[in-house]
Amino acid sequence: MCYQVISIQQESKWIHYINNAVDADFFHTWHYHTLEKGGEPILFVYEDKDAFIAFPLVKRAIENSKHFDLTTTYGYGGPVSSKRIAELSMSFVKNFKVAFTEFMSVNKCVCVFSRLNPFLEQRPFLTDLAEPGDNGRTVYVNLTISLDEQRAGYEKRLARQIRQLRKEGYTIRDTQSPDDIKAFTMIYNQNMTRLQADASYFYSEEYFTALLKNNQSGSKLIAIFDNGLMICGSIVLYFRNIIRNHLSATIESHIRKSPSKLLTDEISILGRKLGMRYFHMGGGVGGEEDSLFRFKASFSPLTLQDYTWCFIANKDAYNQLAERQDRNSGFFPVYRTPPNTKGIILSSGELPGSNLSDF
Repeated sequence: MCYQVISIQQESKWIHYINNAVDADFFHTWHYHTLEKGGEPILFVYEDKDAFIAFPLVKRAIENSKHFDLTTTYGYGGPVSSKRIAELSMSFVKNFKVAFTEFMSVNKCVCVFSRLNPFLEQRPFLTDLAEPGDNGRTVYVNLTISLDEQRAGYEKRLARQIRQLRKEGYTIRDTQSPDDIKAFTMIYNQNMTRLQADASYFYSEEYFTALLKNNQSGSKLIAIFDNGLMICGSIVLYFRNIIRNHLSATIESHIRKSPSKLLTDEISILGRKLGMRYFHMGGGVGGEEDSLFRFKASFSPLTLQDYTWCFIANKDAYNQLAERQDRNSGFFPVYRTPPNTKGIILSSGELPGSNLSDF
């Protein structure tokens, strides 16, 4: 089979394939994967003649086992291709699936979890291996219409609140200053403490600094200040046609004023200036249409279906690893189920920091 596995050290090759994909997102980029600390980032590439399929993954060792498993970085990943699915032959897609299965066998990878990207055509590449699972709806804003038309789609109460927030005299700017990154880190981690988030959801000042310093793709810290005090901020990611508020936080003293509503409106304006077509807001926790989903839906009635993909390549090994776990935990892979998950599918949910936690 004509496949290769590109390591994170092979920067130019990784960038080459992602840049030559017909569609891709920030979460596929080499830069984003350099920040991954949960395993070994790799790019699986199946290539034949003038076409390829590339799949960014994270390879993880399984404790007390000779096996590994695969996942994707936090965000909307999945495979990308140099051509649209309609332009690829059935034999090419079939051979990709055979090559991917062989790759997993050779590398002793038991299974793979991936959150798919709702804006990209990915399911046809994966369905024959395992049917993608429904993960609810995800909200987006169409930035190709006029700003007035966009705002006319806001819920009336939301529109009034944003107008009122604009009268507060806040300062809004995008920034990469060390002091502002430090302030955002503090606010963000305070939010995580208040939400009683898992330790893996906390980030350091060094992480945010590295995320914001790249020239391959787009990232900004956009923040709202009240008399010089940062009261709300968001790490914004953009690539190709999509912008999104990746991680957001509001200072506790201003939560009741909900400045994130104003910030969200400002991100849509930034997206227009950057030439983006869509502002992706995401969905609810675990794919549920909860208060977080309703907050996002108050900005736009437009939604896409969200999917996750769970594929078990070695069922015998998976069953052995899972034999002491609750198969009804809702977590995949089940042998990595954290204690006290209470059935929440944490693998596919929204990160607490993306919750604009003052909604």
